[in-house]
Amino acid sequence: MSYFLELQNLLEIERKEDLSLFENQNKLLSNAEKRNLGIVWYPIAIRNTEIGRGDYLLVEVERTTHQEIVHQFRSGVPVAFFTHHDSDLKLEGLISHVSANRMRIALKVDELPDWMNKGKIGVQLLFDNNSYDEMKRALKKAEIIERNDTENRLIKVLTGVEKPFFKKEASGYISSRLNDSQNQAVNSILAAQELAILHGPPGTGKTTTLVEAISALYMQSGKQILVTAPSNTAVDLLTLKLAEKGVNVIRIGNPIRVSQKLEELTLDYKINQHQYNKEIKQLKKQAAEYRNMAHKYKRSFGKLEREQRKALFDEAHKLLKQVEQTESFISEDLLNKAQVITATLVGVNNYAIKDRDYDIVVIDEAAQALEPACWIPVLRSRKVIFAGDHLQLPPTVKSKEAEKLGLSSTLLEKNMGFHPEAVSLLTTQYRMNKEINDYPSIELYESKLHADRSVATRKLDQKDIPVEFVDTAGCSFDEKINGTSVYNPEEANFTLKHLTGLLQNHNKAKYSVAVISPYKQQVELLKELIEDWEDLKPFLAQIDINTIDSFQGQERDIVYISLTRSNSENAIGFLSDIRRMNVAITRARMKLVVIGDSGTLSKNAFYSDFISYTEKINGYKSAWEFMHI
Repeated sequence: MSYFLELQNLLEIERKEDLSLFENQNKLLSNAEKRNLGIVWYPIAIRNTEIGRGDYLLVEVERTTHQEIVHQFRSGVPVAFFTHHDSDLKLEGLISHVSANRMRIALKVDELPDWMNKGKIGVQLLFDNNSYDEMKRALKKAEIIERNDTENRLIKVLTGVEKPFFKKEASGYISSRLNDSQNQAVNSILAAQELAILHGPPGTGKTTTLVEAISALYMQSGKQILVTAPSNTAVDLLTLKLAEKGVNVIRIGNPIRVSQKLEELTLDYKINQHQYNKEIKQLKKQAAEYRNMAHKYKRSFGKLEREQRKALFDEAHKLLKQVEQTESFISEDLLNKAQVITATLVGVNNYAIKDRDYDIVVIDEAAQALEPACWIPVLRSRKVIFAGDHLQLPPTVKSKEAEKLGLSSTLLEKNMGFHPEAVSLLTTQYRMNKEINDYPSIELYESKLHADRSVATRKLDQKDIPVEFVDTAGCSFDEKINGTSVYNPEEANFTLKHLTGLLQNHNKAKYSVAVISPYKQQVELLKELIEDWEDLKPFLAQIDINTIDSFQGQERDIVYISLTRSNSENAIGFLSDIRRMNVAITRARMKLVVIGDSGTLSKNAFYSDFISYTEKINGYKSAWEFMHI
């Protein structure tokens, strides 16, 4: 089977599983439960309606309660309005802009139905087929190119058929802002003709290096560069960093981080500031007046009124066509002048840039990106730079079958295997004490990862041991199972007890603390327990509790890891994915405390070796040592 046909089959398996999970969730959960999951806003208030691009009516809504709940709404995703008094009444649309508590939704209607003005209404997420459609289109296009375009070297390189080329002459690029391995990486990126891979372990300054490389690439080629990532958060960070470096960058889509500085970098904002935008506003105002006149006609009107109403709507549509043409002209003008365009992988097919091609595409966080999504920007380019770390968390795959058949294998990871000569490893990290650094360095990074001297020896105090494993073996801290999750009440209590002692001994410094676990149920239990833990109340503002996965990309002074598993079968579930533990360990700057049952864990080589490592540095403790505290 063709490489791309196989990927299409895997993607379809994943889509079906995702849809099934979504439908089951909708059937089983109440609106209140959906609201708590962030997939429903209810109740909402309509704050504004205006004419949007094309024939769309833009409705701005605000959630009026439960504003503290983190939501999953994002631009480009389908949603439906609903009312509490009639479950059959629905109106579907697409999110065009979203912030913390407000969003604009594009509707293909001339006016809102009457029921939206009566009683409480809400808005809920619909299944996002659009992302799957975009990925499928990219794979089909790649399949056609692979079959018919014998000159396309990039596809042959990325599928392992041919080797990448590199320029023989050295660029000699050196920046005083970068260390040796970072400068070498930038030079490798500049020398690559089809492919370069920036491998950035935790704390090594991957984003700094990537921004420097993008700036250097533009100086070298003078041609526009497309910069993408799977998440809005990663795109936002790169957009800000590029702007700070003086790069003319335009962000496509809505930033997830709502800040004035970031908003000013979006295409929408720049269009609004353009000199021709006054003309657009005037045309929109005139079109709105025609629509308002049309809406004044009652529903029971005669032929003459019907014709007049239609004529008014027609005039409004003509004006909106002029608006669309003017906006397109402004958009093209702005985009043509940009040095860098940034967007998410799927956002690359946004209407404003869907027909643009690039010499160079950069994909950050490529180790967390599904391969089909990567082909969307890749097919627009002649050269690709991947950046990421395949030894941290992989992309989320919901179908076990698709995962088993290879959908979780990323394009970055495959090409690190195909083309090791294209890989540049960053070797100096600026986050962790040397003893925290050394275990993941030895186990995962071939002992090449080193702590910079600025962080290598920093500790809570001179006598402190930066890495501890507290062994709960023999304490009868037995795990419990609730549905698909695992929790361990005794270990949770012990974790907070141990943390209390540590913070009380260092109460003069306001250290930031993360208490993390692989298991959601254990996290919920820890959050519940800490509320009533009197001795920790003075420190609550310093402590964050969450899953390991949610902490990727973050760091804290002190990190506690509650491993949770403790059973006679030595079953450790997804703790066996050592990439998750790599993320957990490497969040800590000065102090790492891992709490777990050596009897359950030590059958796995990674944990057995970790326990041995803590013994060598005098960091191994038994939980029994703390029972009297």
